[in-house]
This record gives sequence, structure tokens and C-alpha cells, in this order.
Amino acid sequence: MSTSPPTTDHAASAFPGVGLHGVNVRSVDRELLLCLRSGEPKTIGDLTEILGVTATAIRQRIERLLETGLIDREKIVAGRGRPTFRYLLTVAGYRKAGADASDLAEAMWREILELPEGEVRERLVSAIAKRMGQQYATAMDDGPLPVDDDQLAVSSGPFAQRMRQLSAMLQGREIAAILSPGDDLDLPVLDIEACPYPNLTDASDDRTMCRLEEKMLSEALGKEVHLSQCRLDGDSCCQFSSALENQPTQPTDTSLSTET
Repeated sequence: MSTSPPTTDHAASAFPGVGLHGVNVRSVDRELLLCLRSGEPKTIGDLTEILGVTATAIRQRIERLLETGLIDREKIVAGRGRPTFRYLLTVAGYRKAGADASDLAEAMWREILELPEGEVRERLVSAIAKRMGQQYATAMDDGPLPVDDDQLAVSSGPFAQRMRQLSAMLQGREIAAILSPGDDLDLPVLDIEACPYPNLTDASDDRTMCRLEEKMLSEALGKEVHLSQCRLDGDSCCQFSSALENQPTQPTDTSLSTET
């Protein structure tokens, strides 16, 4: 019977697209993943024959892939001899070994932009943002993620901690996300220094992607955030800050002044 896959990568288990994008798979390890894509479990002997390398090299690759949760193993007991194992891909492994989905994502996004501005288009964008945000939120709730030491000093409140987790997760997705102090030290701002999806927003002033990111980040953080700066407006980065930071200061009520 197959054993349960490792659960060391919380982001990978909750949202494979989030965690696994940051898993560095060597080219030789990817070759092994591709050998297992057929779904038929294989022994070390099978993999040695297919890849034309030593059993020692195969074992080293297997150990790395077991550690990242991309493959699993099942025990084979035959007689009284030592048990052997067969190896197979986990769900995460199939995703990592699969084809690049960027062409499909781009085609689907272009079709969304072809929809006229209105309720249907906005509802679809909101639904996508909510789903993505919930997946990020689940990954953060499953356990702590590594955080850059430079960001630890930004602030220490609970919302800031969640912002740091999200920033680390975005960086794992190769999104240039950096925290910086806001006006309120407990409410840092998130700077996105380069467009995460330039092939979806190039040569266009359409703000649909901006709205999607705003809604997605709000869902992930459990607190409303606003796009307070935008590269489309000539700013140096896209900056997302808490809605509380953007609220204007209430004017002082002077109607009860005692001055005469």
C-alpha cells in the first residue's frame, strides 16, 4: 500500500501552484519525474535502465524528490527477502512534471478581456480573484512560511505577520513583492516592483488585472487592501496598502467650541 506523501511544504499541499513554483527541481530530477508520468510505478532497477545511470544516482534523485513531496513510494513484499519499493508521482509531482500552462492561461485571460465591461465580466474576475486568494490564505493558515530577515523589522502586528507570509509566498512565485513601512507601523504596504504577468498586460491600459490583484490580495489577507500606486499611472511600482491607511482623517468637530 502506498504511504502518504510528505507534508513538509505547507504551501505545496494547500495550493500546489503557490508552493511548488518555488521548488527548485534539477534537470536530472525532472528527467526522473517525466519517466513516472505514465502513472505506472517503477523500481530503482526500472529507472536505472530507462535513464542509463547508476542505481546510486537514481537513489540520490529519489531522496531529493521524496523530500519535496513530488514522488511517493509503495512497498513490495515478496517472500522473506528484503522489501523493495516502487515509485510514483504524487498529485504535486504530476503538476510539476506537466506542461507549462501559461499559453492556456493567456488565451483564457484574453477571452475575459473580450467580454464587454459589465456585470458578467466583473463577476468572473471577482470569482477568479476570490478562488486564488482563498488558496493563498489556506496555504498561510496551514503553517509558517520562511520570511526574509529584512522584512521582520517592518512591523509586528498580526496583519503585518500575514503580509510577511504573503510576501514570502509571492516571492516563491517569482513575483517581486517587498514589504515597506506604511504610515501606521502595524500596517505595512506591499510593493510589487514588476508586473507579475507582463504578457497579459503589455501595451494596454486596461485595469482588469489591477482589480483582480486587489481583490485577490484582500481575500488572502482577510482585510481589504487598495491599489494606492500603479505602474500604469507612471509610479515606480504597484503598491497595495490596507484600506485603513487610505481612509482620510476625520475633521475635528468645532461646532461645540466655547470660544466667543
